[in-house]
Amino acid sequence: MKTFTLTTFTLLLFCFCSTTQQARPVELHGSLQIKGNQMVNKEGIPPQLRGISLSWSLWAGKKYYNADVIDWLTKDFKITLLRASMGVQPEGGYLKNRDEQMKLMTTVIDRAIKNGIYVLIDWHDHNADQHLEESKAFFSLMAKKYSGIPNVIYEIFNEPAQQKWDVIKAYSIEVINTIRQYDSKNVIVVGSPRWDQDVDVAAADPIKGFNNLVYSFHFYASDPNHQEILRAKAELAMTRGIALFVTEWGVGESNGNGEFNREKTAVWMNWMEKNKLSWVNWNVTDKKETTALMMPGAPESGGWKDENLTDAGKYIREELRLLNK
Repeated sequence: MKTFTLTTFTLLLFCFCSTTQQARPVELHGSLQIKGNQMVNKEGIPPQLRGISLSWSLWAGKKYYNADVIDWLTKDFKITLLRASMGVQPEGGYLKNRDEQMKLMTTVIDRAIKNGIYVLIDWHDHNADQHLEESKAFFSLMAKKYSGIPNVIYEIFNEPAQQKWDVIKAYSIEVINTIRQYDSKNVIVVGSPRWDQDVDVAAADPIKGFNNLVYSFHFYASDPNHQEILRAKAELAMTRGIALFVTEWGVGESNGNGEFNREKTAVWMNWMEKNKLSWVNWNVTDKKETTALMMPGAPESGGWKDENLTDAGKYIREELRLLNK
């Protein structure tokens, strides 16, 4: 009977493969940077992070801001990226309930870091330009706390609603300056006009003088107004030289409801893959709407079974497990 001896080379290859398979996203990609019109990892390669956004840290989504949910999303959904969307202006948000919101945010941010995934710290405010000082104070605290931690990405203005680019740009420069006082290199996501859709407008007059800036681009895959024309805007923006980050997209329509059109969603998914764009799907909530990932009453600590997931939840879980394997 023959016996086989593992050579040194075979052992090294085995150890290398095992380590690679077990490497967590941040271990694998390291500090992110913006090079030209792409976000790249420590090797200069687009990491194409894919993940899920928590809902507003208010209302139905608030109860999912806990460590168990982050563990489950990491382990079961295989996310490489989490977005923590801190409600700012609505009742109960940061402006009126700062301590609670800070606790919710740091709980999920710290857990994402522990799990070795990337995390977007999202100032989820459609009128951030009206709350400049509060935003600067918040991001000052975040940058002091998380400077040097490669997991962290700052998203400083979620979906400017009606503001012109010059207003968004002026606000952004102020907040970027604040962050850069304490964190010299972590990626900062800049908002784009008209609900993060007019990235071509931002690209025509981009912010200069700072490193590692990327621009947010949002869409809702089944919305009749979010199809070829919107993709063309994004392609024009990239051609003009800015990097894009899909920090929010949903399978439904822009109001969170409407149809879930799988054909239109597939077109968008293929487009993001082709352009190597990192993305975050909206959203972790059990609110009764098309883009919600959980059915009403889904457990607050993760561990969700198929019957706890909506059609959107099942679809996104399947895609994440396939693409992030």
